[in-house]
Amino acid sequence: MKDRYVDGVVTPQAMAARHSVAQELRDTRHQLNMTQESLADLVGTKKSNISRMESGKYNPSLDFLVKVADSLGKNLDVHLID
Repeated sequence: MKDRYVDGVVTPQAMAARHSVAQELRDTRHQLNMTQESLADLVGTKKSNISRMESGKYNPSLDFLVKVADSLGKNLDVHLID
């Protein structure tokens, strides 16, 4: 079986984007003194999904990211940059 994080199935650019989003969500959750479990409850998902998202090993849908941002009291804003 392929290891999608090592063998190039997931590009370095995609991994960097995942980790950037994950870091921002994790930092916001920490600033709000929320646990992964409490955020999961607000989002309506399992704690393991929040954990995987924050590790960058989960490729959440845009709809899921909007739900997470909303649960953190934030808006999701996407930019395409050079």
